[in-house]
Amino acid sequence: MPVINVLDKAVSELIAAGEVIERPSSVIKELVENSIDAGARHVTVEIKDGGTSFMRIVDDGCGMAREDVPTAFLRHATSKISEKDDLDSILTLGFRGEALASIAAVAKVTLMTKRPEDEYGTRYEIAGTETGEPEECGCPNGTTLVIKELFFNVPARRKFMKRDSAEGAAVSQIVQKIAISHPEIAFRFLKDNKLIFHTDGTGSLLSVIRAVYGREFASGLIPVDAETDGIRVHGYAVRPLYSRPNRSFQTFFVNSRYVRSRALTTALESAYDNLVMVGKFPACVLMLEMPPDTLDVNIHPAKAEVRFSDEKRVINAVYFALKNAMLTEGLIYELKAPERDWYAGAPEPVYEQRPLVAETPKPVLQAPAQPIAPVQPQPAPEKPAAAPLLSGDMPFGLPQEVTPAPPVQAPRVSAFAEQSPPKVAVSSGDFPVIDASDDTEEFPTEPQPAPQPVSMPVPPPIPEEPPVQELQTEPFPDVKVVGELFANYILAQSGDTFIIIDKHAAHERVIFERLRKENCSQYRQMLLEPCRVLLTTDDFDAMEAQTALLERLGFSFDFSRRPYAVTTGAPIFFDGLDLDEIVQELAHNLFLGKINPQSHVLDDMLHEMACKSAIKANDKNSIEELQALAERVCNDESIRHCPHGRPVMFTMSKYNLERQFRRRV
Repeated sequence: MPVINVLDKAVSELIAAGEVIERPSSVIKELVENSIDAGARHVTVEIKDGGTSFMRIVDDGCGMAREDVPTAFLRHATSKISEKDDLDSILTLGFRGEALASIAAVAKVTLMTKRPEDEYGTRYEIAGTETGEPEECGCPNGTTLVIKELFFNVPARRKFMKRDSAEGAAVSQIVQKIAISHPEIAFRFLKDNKLIFHTDGTGSLLSVIRAVYGREFASGLIPVDAETDGIRVHGYAVRPLYSRPNRSFQTFFVNSRYVRSRALTTALESAYDNLVMVGKFPACVLMLEMPPDTLDVNIHPAKAEVRFSDEKRVINAVYFALKNAMLTEGLIYELKAPERDWYAGAPEPVYEQRPLVAETPKPVLQAPAQPIAPVQPQPAPEKPAAAPLLSGDMPFGLPQEVTPAPPVQAPRVSAFAEQSPPKVAVSSGDFPVIDASDDTEEFPTEPQPAPQPVSMPVPPPIPEEPPVQELQTEPFPDVKVVGELFANYILAQSGDTFIIIDKHAAHERVIFERLRKENCSQYRQMLLEPCRVLLTTDDFDAMEAQTALLERLGFSFDFSRRPYAVTTGAPIFFDGLDLDEIVQELAHNLFLGKINPQSHVLDDMLHEMACKSAIKANDKNSIEELQALAERVCNDESIRHCPHGRPVMFTMSKYNLERQFRRRV
């Protein structure tokens, strides 16, 4: 058995820091929460290079005394709790005393702090295990923390950091959510010396939402405010018409703490059942206020999740708060049940006495005076001869009735005299064939009075050969479109070959190949009215970092109106489509593959773009359009499957077609 050793303090500090500090956004979250707990009214967050090289948090809180500064960087040193009973009534955002110790273990930290009653402030530097001495300095009231070179002593963690734009987007999302949770505090967020957003600190939640998410998003919200079983739910929820394509804008706060909760998401989406389209999700900014002893905030290292003592009670509170808000706004209507005292018991049923049959006098059966003569059976009338179905220069009749031969000997012949439909058999090629004799058999000109069973010769077996040849790889000469079937399938002919083409799948593949091989900037058209699309911070930064790729795809954007991506130009074959949805999916696909996007990620994005811009079933197309598409498909061997893998076309030879009509053996 290996020897058990006690880890060195420096090693244990690094391991513990890894549980709390994952990326720059983790540092910002912990330090901004400390600023809020310190009573700050103004907080400024500034980062450079996504926070990997520089972060600064400035607040005007209560500050710290000089003798407390070194103690604050020790593990499990906190001013929020002092005994175990305090864990049952936590109202602060931070309480573990691990934030400063974890940050100092993996970064170079400089702290400047001053209390209002002190004449001078205190400056303190610490980097990993190297600590300095507190010294006097001049600084404003509050606390300023500067963090440089995150993970400078953990190269493995630094190697797995994402790009600066991705890390900066994560920091932006954290600051946004904290700013929304405390509308009474004025926040300023700067990234690479550029002001991203700021809030006024007036206490208006709607004003903060407007500053963070934009005016258009705020205009689609309805107010929510209700209290159920001691749980108050207030904030804003989106109108069903303005639902989002993903859950990125579902934001929940419990006692001013941003949390992720499956239970709250379930309650939100249950309230919007049958109100939003399939594939859309409601958005919200909801605040829950509840007694601290009814939830546990100590189940996650980063305090991002909570556990409720009565989850069903919380779900009901959120659900009914949303329903009441929609009822007030006239989005749903209340169905009033008849008033009834449900505790008084059910009333006794009243049965109406009615006769089972009508009260009419029944006839009395009398015995007949004369005995009844037995009924003589009548002869069946002769069946008239059936009229011929066809008349003309060569009239012919049809047999009145034909007795079918045994199945082993011959197929059954229907009784045409009674106009029953002919039996239909299915051949090996799945094409219907009338099950009757060949066209050389002579029918009698007059109906026969007593037909005998017909014994027909068994035709020689047809060799099993599939009539359909899918995925023709050779080009077709002289393709000619002869029609369209079911408003989706092109029927064409090339020599002795019959071709059926799925026009949507074919057009989708054509566009996909064009997007993948060509520079679509030549197909760009400028929009008369720019399209504004609200994006999450991750999606926005991913698009902003891929401007060259977007230019090659034929798009042009204006990224100066964050968080809205303003589309000023798009490929011409997107005309008439929902450009908002296309841009949202494009941005999200770029976000998913934003670290040096691979070809399959780009292909997935092009799949979506091609599918949405291709012609659809039931679209009306001219014969010229169908002819051009058929020629492109038949003469390009790469167009044999759509991007989703479905076949684009199949063919049938003239020989196989004639075999289905028994013209060939």
